Amino acid sequence: MISDIVDLRSFYSSTLGRLAERSITMALSSVWAPMQNERLVGLGYALPWLERFGTDAERVFAFMPARQGAVCWPGNAESNTALVFEEELPLFDSSIDRMLLVHALEHSENPRETLMEIWRVLAPGGRVVIVVPNRRGVWARFEHTPFGTGRPFSRGQLTELLRETNFTPGAWADALHFPPSERRWSMRLYSLMEKTGRRFWPIFAGVVIVEAQKRLYQGLPVAARASRRVFVPVLTPQGATRAMKNLPRKQA
Repeated sequence: MISDIVDLRSFYSSTLGRLAERSITMALSSVWAPMQNERLVGLGYALPWLERFGTDAERVFAFMPARQGAVCWPGNAESNTALVFEEELPLFDSSIDRMLLVHALEHSENPRETLMEIWRVLAPGGRVVIVVPNRRGVWARFEHTPFGTGRPFSRGQLTELLRETNFTPGAWADALHFPPSERRWSMRLYSLMEKTGRRFWPIFAGVVIVEAQKRLYQGLPVAARASRRVFVPVLTPQGATRAMKNLPRKQA
């Protein structure tokens, strides 16, 4: 199941979504190393955090997967949004300093190819920050939130995937220690349950967050990866050419 852009916007405009955003923001702050004049790209649905962490960046772009859909962002300026395929990003090699993945890797058709493409566009020493649902967490078991869709990860699985794609995992964090309940009494106890869960049951957090650095000292395959995408011009009338060939010719 893939989260649609309409569902994502609706969730983060709800009370439960705002609490989830606040929890993830606190966790991201603990792993977000400051970088001057960085070029920052968010992949997936990272808009709430691009607005918070991209204020000092030189350039900020929001890349949204084609299957998810896209919205115009920011609303009060020229759009910095692009509809992309995760495995074929429209960027030059080594052109980005940091990428933030939220609601992206768990929905990727091939997570390994996606991370290899991110490796390509990151500058030497560039960083990727990944937010994914925790396989052991409660949030991954309920589909009324975006964290209950897609493929959840454990820390071990994420570490292995990063090392296979030439990234070195660094700082770790977790968030969403409170239950994904929409009941008022539960959301009122958000702060208490979040602090208690962070201390006593971090292994059952809703999401796992990791910052990894691009690794340069390993060899890369020289064979170019062939694109698996087939582009169809949807505005071209299908079968028009064949129909024209079958028309009878006029006699002189």
